[in-house]
Amino acid sequence: MADREDDLVASTTEGFKVGEKKTIAEYNELDKNDESLNRWKASLGLNAGEPIGDPNDSRTCIIKSLALQTEGRPDVVVDVSAPGAIDSLKDKPFKIKEGARFHIKVNFEVHHDVLSGLKYLQIVRRKGIRVSKDEEMLGSYAPSTTGKPFYEKQFQEEEAPSGMLARGHYNAESKFVDDDNKTHLHFEWSFDIAKEW
Repeated sequence: MADREDDLVASTTEGFKVGEKKTIAEYNELDKNDESLNRWKASLGLNAGEPIGDPNDSRTCIIKSLALQTEGRPDVVVDVSAPGAIDSLKDKPFKIKEGARFHIKVNFEVHHDVLSGLKYLQIVRRKGIRVSKDEEMLGSYAPSTTGKPFYEKQFQEEEAPSGMLARGHYNAESKFVDDDNKTHLHFEWSFDIAKEW
């Protein structure tokens, strides 16, 4: 990865402390008779079926795919869980029409424990110079179950830069991290801003 690791650090809120980590069983037993807490646990998807996590796979969050969505065009989907998929992203740039509005969508699974405060961080560079840094809060999620096998999250809409000076090749570095600063996926990729698709 790039040697500018400090660029991809999540922002922090002064005074915020991550809560005490609990197991699923502890969450289920937590104030069983508290109606508002039970609604919160239900909103996380606790008790929504049997867990689907592989006990031999220690990962908590498994990013399955990323998609570039643009209205009126088929989604460009990258299966990042396929062997070698991450390694080739940097050398196979996406093409984005200048001025186009688009969303990124992620599809992922959560295994074993509640995933707290999943965030997406991204740095974009052109000719080695950082041109943008983005951070998207994705939220907290209960482990995937037979009733809720995966999660999908669409990011905020973005607009590609336009004009002759904006056209060209860009390199990006992205990672998914949680409140415990655990990195779940870290990868480099690239894209080209062009006059036409």
